[in-house]
Amino acid sequence: MWNLLNKILANFKECFSRQASFNWFVIIIIGLMLRSDSLGLTSIIRDLNLSHSSYATMIHFFHSSSWTLEAITNKWCEIIKSFAPIYKEDGVTILVGDGIKASKEARKMPGVKKLHQESENSSKGEYIFGHMFGGIGILAGNSSKMFCIPLLINLQDGIKTIRSWIQPEEQYESHIVQMIQNGFSITKTLGERSILLLDRYFLSVPALIALNKLNQENGSLLQIVTKAKKSCVAYEEHGEYSGRGRPREKGTSVKLKDYFQEKKESFKTTTVKIYGKEQDVSYYCINLLWGQKLYQELRFVLVSYNGINSILVSTDLNLNPETIIRLYSYRFKIECTFRELKQVIGAFSYQFWSKSMPKLNRFKKKDEIDAIDKVEDEKVKERIISTLNAIEMYVMCSSIAIGLLQIIALKFSATELNNKFFRYLRTPSKEIVSEATVASYFRKNIFRIMCKNANLSITKIIKNKQADASFYDDLQAC
Repeated sequence: MWNLLNKILANFKECFSRQASFNWFVIIIIGLMLRSDSLGLTSIIRDLNLSHSSYATMIHFFHSSSWTLEAITNKWCEIIKSFAPIYKEDGVTILVGDGIKASKEARKMPGVKKLHQESENSSKGEYIFGHMFGGIGILAGNSSKMFCIPLLINLQDGIKTIRSWIQPEEQYESHIVQMIQNGFSITKTLGERSILLLDRYFLSVPALIALNKLNQENGSLLQIVTKAKKSCVAYEEHGEYSGRGRPREKGTSVKLKDYFQEKKESFKTTTVKIYGKEQDVSYYCINLLWGQKLYQELRFVLVSYNGINSILVSTDLNLNPETIIRLYSYRFKIECTFRELKQVIGAFSYQFWSKSMPKLNRFKKKDEIDAIDKVEDEKVKERIISTLNAIEMYVMCSSIAIGLLQIIALKFSATELNNKFFRYLRTPSKEIVSEATVASYFRKNIFRIMCKNANLSITKIIKNKQADASFYDDLQAC
């Protein structure tokens, strides 16, 4: 396991213009993988026994100019392509996308804004102040266990002004369009055709327009599979036109929810593996036009199982209906990844803020100008941009950390992690262990592992920053 980590992390070296920055990157990734709490970067210092003077240097790393997020993201995609057992459907890579909101109490943190909380969790308020992230992951694994490895998670709301400082000529798109753009960017980096799984929030005309434009400019690389609202209205193809005036763009409107009764006799019954279990489902597949003023042809699959009716949608008109049903059941994998990012890694526990950032006004009226729009000093802008980059870099490092835990779980559950009673679980994983189990293994064995692999570069990097390495002598004696 340690050899694999050493090999993977060595690939990132070319992303840093300074050796010191790369060394801190390695330490932070390993620290995030095994830290026992999420009380800031100090937890990495405690769990790796680093020198107390490391804190200021570690903070400086996130504000360093020796790296770019784009280079690290591209390298991470290349690594996943080479080292992870990527799941494919008929040779097509499966990506998953979704948004996540991280609550923040900070008043001087870039990007914090008032957000509506759609979750039906009683512990969350209807409105929160925090950050809105968009994430793209890739499915990896096998029939017994599948993970969604995060490839890119970035801020997508509340930073319009800051982004305009960096790239004044670019238009700031909505969260929905940014998700499509990120999915396509990942697809181009991987160099393979992909299907992007999204929830029903992302079925919109702007999303389809953005997807069509990207596919036309770069070749048809990306298709999406999503879900429609029960109130969804589509249109039949228009008939042959004869006469004067403009030809019709659409035919008769169709309320898809009515088809569950009207087309009941036409539904086909089959068995599909959904959420890890074989389920008997009935479905009806039809291609219809959708979208006001767009009227794009989409494939709709009406699904009924266990008394639940759902309407699934695909932009690929030739995709098998049973495949669409099975693929959409994998969409929840990104929710599992977000949960592990929060609970195991503490990916959203960052505390980066700037004195230069105008204080957040939580009672600002809609027509009132945002304080950040009044910032004109270039030095102030640079400090705010640096803080924003630090936040996104921290989340990127967390994504890499959880991805490495997932790769190790997939590759070593049958060997090093098999029958290791180092973590009590009332219902242990049967074949592939969880990310939390791998993290627990490293947490309890990190110094023994480093002692056995003293010649590896990542071991030397960590030892060089430790407060006192004399305890390794005791480990060797054991």
